[in-house]
Amino acid sequence: MKSLPDTNLFKPAQSRTEAKTDATSRVARQILDLEAKARAAKTERLRAARLAQEPEAPAVAPKKSTQKRQKKA
Repeated sequence: MKSLPDTNLFKPAQSRTEAKTDATSRVARQILDLEAKARAAKTERLRAARLAQEPEAPAVAPKKSTQKRQKKA
C-alpha cells in the first residue's frame, strides 16, 4: 500500500482571531529581537569606546565628600 503524501488536508485551519493573534505575536517577537540586537550592538560599541579611552585618561581618585552635621535644637 502506498502512503499518502502530506497535504495538510486533515489539519484544522486556524480561526481568524487565532491567525491575527499569531501574526501579532510574530511581529512583536521580531521587533523585540531587533531591539535586543540593537541594544547589544550599542553596548559593545560603548564598551569598546570606554576601553579605548581608559588607558589615555589618568586615574583620578574620587574626592571624599564631607558631610556637615546638623545641630540639635
